[in-house]
Amino acid sequence: MTNKLQVMKFGGTSVGNGECIARAAEILAASAREGGVVAVVSAMSGVTNRLIDAARKSEQGDANAGNELADTLRQQHFQAIELLVHDDDARGRLAQQTEQIIEEVRGLCRGTSLLRELTPRTLDSISSVGERLSARLLAGALSELGLKAEAVEATELIVTDGTHGHAEPLMLATRERASSRLRPLLNEGAIPVVTGFIGATATGTLTTLGRGGSDYSATILGAALDATEVIIWTDVDGVLTADPRLVPEARTLREISYNEAAELAYFGAKVLHPKTLRPVAEARIPVWIRNSFAPERVGTKITELGHPTARGVKAITAISEVTLITVGGRGIVGLPGVAAKTFTAAANANANVLLISQSSSGNDICFIINSADAAGTVEKLRQAFAQDLAHQQVEHITVNPDICIVAVVGDRMKGLPGIAGRTFSALGRRNINIIAIAQGSSEYNVSLVVEAGMLGEAVQWLHREFGLERRASRFESVETAESVAS
Repeated sequence: MTNKLQVMKFGGTSVGNGECIARAAEILAASAREGGVVAVVSAMSGVTNRLIDAARKSEQGDANAGNELADTLRQQHFQAIELLVHDDDARGRLAQQTEQIIEEVRGLCRGTSLLRELTPRTLDSISSVGERLSARLLAGALSELGLKAEAVEATELIVTDGTHGHAEPLMLATRERASSRLRPLLNEGAIPVVTGFIGATATGTLTTLGRGGSDYSATILGAALDATEVIIWTDVDGVLTADPRLVPEARTLREISYNEAAELAYFGAKVLHPKTLRPVAEARIPVWIRNSFAPERVGTKITELGHPTARGVKAITAISEVTLITVGGRGIVGLPGVAAKTFTAAANANANVLLISQSSSGNDICFIINSADAAGTVEKLRQAFAQDLAHQQVEHITVNPDICIVAVVGDRMKGLPGIAGRTFSALGRRNINIIAIAQGSSEYNVSLVVEAGMLGEAVQWLHREFGLERRASRFESVETAESVAS
């Protein structure tokens, strides 16, 4: 055993069925020959959605939702067991563990339907079942290959605050627990298979890290264990220069920086959970995005500097299903507290503000949130500005759901003049109207708001404008690296 330690996370499609789980086991087995490896798993494809749907139906009093869920889970997971585990005794033990967990969730749904109440704590317990099931399946597949493996509940490792549904890790306590629980297994040559998406408070109450949080689990454990690298196995070849459904000539980026990856995750790229890179960036632990269906492909490496190029722009990304809300009127000029009241109202509606823009005259404040949060946010705004609306100091609160955000992302944009100008000119030549503009002080992206129907065309033309379909030349990369170092 070398000092090399990899943390490998397998997403829902990478453990989507028995064949996928067997492939994941082979990837882990190959890595285990070179050093220590910890696996982190998502639920099988579609499971978390079914769990949440059953919980919501139970809350409405559907007494049969838990039974239907149990039947579906049983069919999906027992089919995988038959494929993965051939030893009768091992298969029997795994089947018994699986049945016990399924019965637990059926009981939780039944209790929810009787009370017609779904607390955040109960929702966490129900929605986390998929990871608990898949971890045992992958551990069983590894044992079938003759490797030592053990399914480990992340409630034993990741200590969080008490925010159900969006818990945050407490890294010092997590480091202590993860090391004491996982190091002995690694020293024995075993592969711990950890449930992603899940944590627990210091007193042991189960929490979850938010949808897509298994990526976050992997980097939390990578930082806690001082891993050599974290590899996120998914169903794409890496981080692309654009969504290939919009831009067929989009290509895989060889290397990007933590900053670039964070911006891309925030602005719609679904390869990474937005919080994923927080734990590893400070420790400078590289993160790879690789394709479990084509493990021979190198993927994208995420590092501190990210192989900068002279183009400045690395990728174009976009977010749809968002809504623009504007609070405005001549009366708000100089009116104190308008911005504070606006964003307090959004926070009270539990809405995540994706972009903010304000006219220089101060007549309007506009911001963008996910469309699902729009109705609740507008209601909170009307409550907050009730008196101002009555006295016409605030003249209107308007809503525009027919928009999208397009973001131009790159680490070196802050050092290159003309990026914004080229962006606006490229869209202007195509008669694409820009509704609002925002650029952060970090200058890692320029974000624009355009009509929803223009999303595809805007992304395509910006991708071409910055030549992202072509790889940077070797000379260009070396030159840029030298300039950054200087």
